[in-house]
Amino acid sequence: MLGRRLAGELRGGPAGEIVERCLINTWATAMSWGALAGGGGLGGLSDGSSGSPAGGLTRSLPGGVPSDPAGGLPDGFSGGPAHGLAAGVSDTSSEVFVKTGDIPAMWLRDSTAQVRPYLAVATDPEVGDVLAAVSRRQIRCVLLDPYANAFNDGPTGAHGEPGDLPTPGDWVWERKYELDSLCAPLQLAYAIRRATGREDHLDEAFHRAAWLIVRLWRTEQSHAHSPYRFVRPSGPFAGDSLPLNGHGAAVGWTGMTWSGFRPSDDACAYGYPVPANALASASLHGLAELAAAVFDDTELAHECWRLADEIDAGILAHAVAEVDGAAVLAYEVDGLGSALLCDDANLPSLLSLPLSGWCAPEDPLYRATRRFALSEANPSYFSGSYASGVGSTHTPDRHIWPLAIATAGLTGDAGEAARALETLAATTAGTGLMHESFHVDAPGRFTREWFGWANAMFCELALEVCGGGVRHFFPVHPRALPGGSGAGGGAT
Repeated sequence: MLGRRLAGELRGGPAGEIVERCLINTWATAMSWGALAGGGGLGGLSDGSSGSPAGGLTRSLPGGVPSDPAGGLPDGFSGGPAHGLAAGVSDTSSEVFVKTGDIPAMWLRDSTAQVRPYLAVATDPEVGDVLAAVSRRQIRCVLLDPYANAFNDGPTGAHGEPGDLPTPGDWVWERKYELDSLCAPLQLAYAIRRATGREDHLDEAFHRAAWLIVRLWRTEQSHAHSPYRFVRPSGPFAGDSLPLNGHGAAVGWTGMTWSGFRPSDDACAYGYPVPANALASASLHGLAELAAAVFDDTELAHECWRLADEIDAGILAHAVAEVDGAAVLAYEVDGLGSALLCDDANLPSLLSLPLSGWCAPEDPLYRATRRFALSEANPSYFSGSYASGVGSTHTPDRHIWPLAIATAGLTGDAGEAARALETLAATTAGTGLMHESFHVDAPGRFTREWFGWANAMFCELALEVCGGGVRHFFPVHPRALPGGSGAGGGAT
């Protein structure tokens, strides 16, 4: 088993036991699959079971449950159908739902991150089957509503906040449009093919979803023409409403594509989150490869390259600022002259740009940006008696995130990676699992006791320290390759 192998390689320290527990956690407690509830459609398990045996990655997927042929693509990028299934997906039993942890919903972004470590053993047919099944569920979700960020395990009608406008469909937990959410299914599908050679998850539904994503990103390059709105009229999180009646603050043309919310689920200040646009560009290069090699769709491949080039040009023209005499990337810009100089712990971040595949760790612009992100010049950076790292406006003051500590290790040298692993193992407050955030002077003060994304990042860092990382399975932008520079590089 992967967890036991890593535990053996990390023997002599607390990280070994913790990594095995973290690997089991997602597989055994966050995943659900089986016969569909409610007579068809997306859903939970009709037998009330979920997950797999805690002893290893051994649960097989059942088959033979017919799908409901109803449904189709969202009408005009609306809230999506409240009933029925996305067209083009034929076997709903071959899907796996991955809840984020203590919230009973599946985030597209989180679910990709949660299964990344299992790519290390994806050539095992059972593990590969589960990863492909997660990919299929993600694609179904995109086809149901490409503007949604989190989904229910069935048409339950449950919502994060019940009063959101427009009212989400029954499948949708929350409809905060986050650019990085649409990158996640593209990233996972690409990585599965690289890790296993299999292409059965790259079916007609994926092809449809790929075009839907690219067209939506084109729409959001000119957000003034977008149909998207988000209003949260009341409750403790009413501040999540976007300004201008839910449309969002004004932005200018940059070539980048707009996002309403950050990976933290907090509203963007300026509309163009730079790390998310960088991830979108790298994802488009990966999608272009799939379009040409799997679907023989040269039109889609060229559209991906063109859009990636425009996004890159926008980043380099509008998001480079100066801090203490050094050129660094801003976290968000609006194309009208405003820029937010900070970094946030949630991924993608400025710190994670090499992990996103957009640039090499040695890139001079990244090196300067990294120094800024890991310094007190970044208003979200905190240092204390137990640890130092990047926090978020999403959590209390002086709380830092294991996600960011792991990212600093994954984008640093071998020594930085080992120290990050040691820090994370020493700050679980005795729980043996990662949290969303913890106080730099008191790790026992933490947010979210169960957070699958952070557990997976700890495992990915452990894999890296042991020489078995998974980042090479994900798309790499041409500018991140030896000799690569500037923006884009794919269109001809």
